[in-house]
Formats: sequence, structure tokens, C-alpha cells
Amino acid sequence: MFGGLKSVNAQSSQSKFTLHSADFAPGAPIPTADTCSGANRSPALKWSGAPAGVKSFALLVTDPDAPNGVYKHWIVYNLSPSTDSLPADLPASLTLAGGGVQGTNERGTIGYHGPCPPPGPAHHYHFRLYALDTTLDLKPAATYEEVVEAMKGHELAVTDLVGTFAR
Repeated sequence: MFGGLKSVNAQSSQSKFTLHSADFAPGAPIPTADTCSGANRSPALKWSGAPAGVKSFALLVTDPDAPNGVYKHWIVYNLSPSTDSLPADLPASLTLAGGGVQGTNERGTIGYHGPCPPPGPAHHYHFRLYALDTTLDLKPAATYEEVVEAMKGHELAVTDLVGTFAR
């Protein structure tokens, strides 16, 4: 269980639901360009194996190692079911070309806020992509908590790509 959502079997009838990045391998360090120590650009993401019946996707990026609890770095929801990727360096706009809406991150801004841990051991950044059986009835700039609440009971599958970063 994560963020109030149940664990969902990530298997479709044809293949496994997976999320990849051209910028970093699973479990590997996130490039400096994708962090506050660099350009703070969002990484390129691509997914495959979504189950049948998907009406939208939602992406939640968090740091559970943050000193004050889970830090919410990026919230994207209502991505079209025909979408299978997000390009690198997405603009900090409410709506995305091709569909989708960005929410309000922990800093209170729209869009991606890259890893920025305090000096010390590496933190783990979870890029969780949810396949949903609905579109979320939320206004643009919704918070993480609003998205999590709206997704409850609508998760068809979830996939998790984890990257690390230390300063």
C-alpha cells in the first residue's frame, strides 16, 4: 500500500505493465540534469503493457526518504489512454500537449520539481504510473492528496520506476 492506494496486480492479459526512462535505469542514479543540482528538467518516460480498459493514466513522483515524510515531486493525471510516453523537460504548464493535466507539487508550483535531498545518503525517487478505469473529475493544479483520493477504486494496474539521487 502506498499513499492510501491498494496494491494492484500489474499484469495485463498480454504483458506486464512497465515504465522506463531513457535517462536512468531502474535503481540507478537520476542524472544531475533532472535534479535541482542541474537544470531540474523532467526525465523522459515511456510505458508499455497497459491493461485493457484504461481510460487515463496518472503519474505520481515521490521521495519517501524525505526528512519530513513523503515529498511529492510531480503530479500528472488524466493522460490519454493512447499516450505511452512523456518527453524530457516538460514545461510547467497546467495542461499538456496531447492531453493530461499537471498538479501542484510539494513546493506549491505546477509541474516537475526534481530530486533535491539534503546532503547525505541517496534518496529513492518513485515514479509510479497508474492505469485507471476512469478520468479523474479534478480541476487543473490538483494536489497529490486530491489525486490519490480520486483514484481510489479505479486502479487497473500500477508500475513503479525507482531512481536514486544524493548530494
